Amino acid sequence: MADPNFVAVPVAGLIDKGYLRERARMISLDRSMGKADPGLPPGAVARGTAITPELPSTSHFVITDQWGAVVSMTSSVENAFGSRLMAGGFILNNQLTDFSFAPVDDEGRPVANRLEPGKRPRSSMAPTIVFDGDGRPVMAVGSPGGNSIIAFVTKTLIGVLDWNLDIQSAIDLPNFVNRNGPTTLEVGTALGSIRADLEARGHQVRTRSIVSGLHGLTIRYGEKGRTIYGGADSRREGVALGD
Repeated sequence: MADPNFVAVPVAGLIDKGYLRERARMISLDRSMGKADPGLPPGAVARGTAITPELPSTSHFVITDQWGAVVSMTSSVENAFGSRLMAGGFILNNQLTDFSFAPVDDEGRPVANRLEPGKRPRSSMAPTIVFDGDGRPVMAVGSPGGNSIIAFVTKTLIGVLDWNLDIQSAIDLPNFVNRNGPTTLEVGTALGSIRADLEARGHQVRTRSIVSGLHGLTIRYGEKGRTIYGGADSRREGVALGD
């Protein structure tokens, strides 16, 4: 996967029902698969394996204004002080590190996310806005965290939309991440109680601090207008403000 202006991304193949059923059959409730090999959805072309580092220095915020506009923004300078250059009072990012460090892999196959002029790098940033059936924004959320961002945001979406938690309680839920390898549980949380069960199913389990930086808000609509609820992750600096 890479910038679709440069690489043919098989979107239809990725959501093809037959392909998804095939991938779903790989998942077992009784036994960990350990590592999932990449699939080849319909329309995809086999490409080289990328070498891309995961660097810190990402921020996120959500805002809604009096007119109902909503912003969910994740910003990354992709290393402490980014490119070490400043323009107009802003530190310029070092986002080139989100490209593959090599244009081809060891077998000489071109890497989809290789560096090219004018190309957008692949990213796991996931600023999200949720709309209701009438097209009104009802939730906005996002987080820093490298390639763990997707897990942080998904956890919070499930907490609010499926479990009916308020936004702060959903953000506060314990973090757990599996990036196609060991399963990592947030240390000092209730997730410690499932470690033995996971290990019995073949998971390699680690417990450690998992520092997300989620910011989010939810909006409810009533006869008197909007009621806005904000939440900020206590694992990092952050605060929910209103006037």
